[in-house]
Parts: sequence; structure tokens; C-alpha cells
Amino acid sequence: MSLLDGVRVVDVTNVLAGPFCTYQLALQGADVLKVEVPGAGDLARQLGADAELNERGSGSSFLAQNAGKRSMTIDLKDPEGKATFSALVNGADVIVENFRPGVLAGLGFGWDELRAANPRLVYCAISGFGADGPMAARPAYDQIIQGLAGMMDVTGSPEGDPTRIGFPVCDTFGGMTACFAIAAALLRRERTGRGAYLDVSMLDSALTALGWAASNWLIAGQPPTRMGNDNFTASPSGAFATKDGLLNVAANQQPQFEKLCVAVGRPDLATDERFARRADRLANRIALNAELASAFAARTAAEWEELLNPLGVPAARVLTVPEAFALDQVAHRRTVATLGRVAGTDRPLQVVTAGFHVDGEPAVSSAMPPGLGEHTEEELARLRSQP
Repeated sequence: MSLLDGVRVVDVTNVLAGPFCTYQLALQGADVLKVEVPGAGDLARQLGADAELNERGSGSSFLAQNAGKRSMTIDLKDPEGKATFSALVNGADVIVENFRPGVLAGLGFGWDELRAANPRLVYCAISGFGADGPMAARPAYDQIIQGLAGMMDVTGSPEGDPTRIGFPVCDTFGGMTACFAIAAALLRRERTGRGAYLDVSMLDSALTALGWAASNWLIAGQPPTRMGNDNFTASPSGAFATKDGLLNVAANQQPQFEKLCVAVGRPDLATDERFARRADRLANRIALNAELASAFAARTAAEWEELLNPLGVPAARVLTVPEAFALDQVAHRRTVATLGRVAGTDRPLQVVTAGFHVDGEPAVSSAMPPGLGEHTEEELARLRSQP
């Protein structure tokens, strides 16, 4: 039995933050019905690196987040469509939407109306800035949130400009936050019988993810600065050039630093007054990095990995995305699932699974992402058959 077996989710989301959330729910066994606009569907159907798939409404951006879901098309502005949608939500456990605040309420499906009809409903609204406040009505995309949350300002080299993180991290954080909140709300409902209204802000989620960059400012009054690949909490901790590429090293603890010095053939660095203690190494980071640079250049990144990790010194190559997915560890953990061929092509569909195992097994959907409106008639028949 899956973790969310029997949970019915009405998914009225688009592109990434919302679909990522409902994909995680589907991976845990929830029955996720994706409600899409007739004739167009989720914009992600048209997005991705493969133009042929985009033309067919099966863009890789869509395929990546929608395996295991079903699709139904409904015109929410049409009276008949509204009646159908009401019936769906009245029989659902969860509804997830990522319209701008107030849009769904303007169509007659606000929290008060839906709660009155289904008191056990968990309603999750994902938006850029939350349901209220001076910025609530603004449109938002991932990069907009990255900039506003300070993420870009702490990313990049000290002499360069603020830099966008290279993947939609704020969309992902927003979706994860929503998924976590939904799971918690479902647990409370089991105890109390009461549903919940969940207001998820991508900006809030991004700020909570800043970690020490946030706490050092809020608690110690120290604003973070861009440090390139260096870790501001410890030294040596960053990316070092080797014979054939970059190597991440995190010798954050004193024993790790001392073992590193021996391994690179510079045991004298451990007793050098500039580097002997943690605070000294932070104060003299540039000088320490320079001392280590020539040593790391003597071997390949893979050779340093094999040498340092058995000593308890964390070290790893800086990989490309294809190289990351080729890791033996990824294969061992079955992090990528193969579902079969995308309709109309001879290619199997590979998707990323959830980031955890349940009872020793990864959470994998066995169903392909749905075609636009593929389950409309099936779902209408189910609704008609209800008393």
C-alpha cells in the first residue's frame, strides 16, 4: 500500500511549482486528476528541448512532472464546466492550484465556498508572494523570486554580478513546501476530521531555504557576500582545480584539515600559524587556497576522490548533469525510472523519482504522463454514476 493510497487530488496547476508538488503526491500513490484548459492544457506541454515533443503537447518539461497523473479538460468559465468542477472538488481530498491569488475565488471556487461543500477538503494555493500583502497581486517566475529572495546576490564570484542559480530552485522549493504542508494537513484531518487552507508563497519558501545566509543576518547582523565556490563557514572548503577538472573539498573539521595536509604532501600547513586553527584558516582563506592549489594540480579529480574520502575528508568531482546521472550510486538507488516510450516515438521516457525510499523501495509511477484530456470521458462517467 502506497503512503497516499486512496487520496484523491484535484490538480489545477501549471508549469512547475504546482505540478512538481502534485507529482510528488502521485509518486506516493495519490490519485491525481489534472484539470486542464481545453485545447491548450498546461503550458509546460509546449516547453522543453525537443521541438517535436513540444508540437505534440508532450514537452519534456511536462513529461518530467506529470507521470502517474490523469488529465481532464474543463472550461471553468462555462456553467457546465463549473458544475463538473464542483462535483470533482466535493469528492476530493485535496485541491492544489497555482493561479494568482483570487482567480479561482473569482470563478466561484474560493476557500469559503469549497469548505462549505466539503469540510474535509485540504485546499493548497501556491503563488509567488502569498494570498495577501502588498506584493500579492504581482506575477512571479522562478528568477523573479531568486532575485527578490537574495539568492542571486549570494551566488557568483565576489567581483562579478549576482548570478541566477542554474535551475528553477524557487519553483522546486515552493512545490516541496506545498507537498509537505499537504501531507501534514492530511494527518491532522485524520485526527480531527477538519480540512485546511494552505497558503504557500514561493518567496517565503525561498527565504526559509537560505539557511545560514539568513540566520547570520537575522541573528548576527552579518549580511552574506558572494564568495564564488568557497564556503563562508569553513576553510579549506570549496572547489579546487586539479589536473583535469574541479574538485570540491570540505575539510571543515580540524582532524579533516590535518589529514588533508598530509594527503597532499604539505603536513607543514597544519602547524603554520596562519592556518593552525579554524579561525586562522577563515582569516587567511586566500593564502591557504594558494598553498593548496599546486598540490591539487598534481592529480586528477577522480584520483583525489579515491585518496581523500577513505581518510574521512569529503571530496568529490564537479560533474556535468549527464555525468551526475551516470553515477553508479544513482543507478544503485534507482533514482531514474524508465516508463516506456513516449507516444509517437521510439524513445523510452526516463523520469526522476522521489528523493527517498519507502520500505526499501523508490517511489515510482508506472503510468505515463497523460495526453491532454485523456481521462475526461472516464471521469465524467464516474461522476454521472454517483448517487
